[in-house]
Amino acid sequence: MTVLNSTPSLGPLLVLGALRSPFKKPSADAPFPRTRLVLPGLRADLQKLAAYERVCGFATGDDGLPVTYPHVLGFPLAMRLMSGRDFPLPLLGLVHTSIEIVRHAELPGDGTYELAVHIEKLSPHRRGTEATVVTGVRVGEDVVWESRSTYLARHRTGAVAVDVPREERAPLPVVEEWKIAADVGRRYGAASGDRNPIHLHPLTARLFGFPRAIAHGMWTVARCLAAHGVPERARVAAEFRAPVLLPGTVTYAADGAGRFELRGGDRVHLEGSVSPWVP
Repeated sequence: MTVLNSTPSLGPLLVLGALRSPFKKPSADAPFPRTRLVLPGLRADLQKLAAYERVCGFATGDDGLPVTYPHVLGFPLAMRLMSGRDFPLPLLGLVHTSIEIVRHAELPGDGTYELAVHIEKLSPHRRGTEATVVTGVRVGEDVVWESRSTYLARHRTGAVAVDVPREERAPLPVVEEWKIAADVGRRYGAASGDRNPIHLHPLTARLFGFPRAIAHGMWTVARCLAAHGVPERARVAAEFRAPVLLPGTVTYAADGAGRFELRGGDRVHLEGSVSPWVP
């Protein structure tokens, strides 16, 4: 366990991870860092929190942290692990593929928390190797929030990649159509600290193969959850299927069973679900 005195700065970690990426040799069998990073005494910056709530569509001024906000608080710790020399997957091209969140209790916006982040495992994937990153939030001895995120590094695996057919389901009922502004990536980046160049400007996004800037995956799920609503104790699961180009028009759809999705025409960008969590 490594105890930190302050939140790592994301900018230098992004640069360091990018510089080390060409020298990485991704494999599901590779050793990976077992360090558990712990940051005690953390309090949310209320100005950044308000900016996050505005850009994601959450009500501002509520007492509790949005259900996705602890991910923002923990992301710099995850980046410190994934940008390290001993993390075998290249940071460049790493794709956030899914997240599962369990909120055990409401988290006051002015609360003091202990964050802990570690890499749980590497798993073979038909298109490469996937890392699972676990983030936990405690108040005293009690876990109040936890998440598991998967990140995919695409690379040759020696096996033929076979697309697993998905169960075809009828589209969910459309609730709203959203016109997403071109500056959403920059606004979310300023609020969250995640200023990955693929989200900021068409020119920098083109360097990584995108025709325009793309929205942060965590912005898309936060925006959906702001519209959907989340109970105090809840389990949230989301799978990121395809990037949202900026600017763009998407439809938010949901049903009465807790499922939701974000679509652009016939393309599914995000699928997710919300359910009550019972201890």
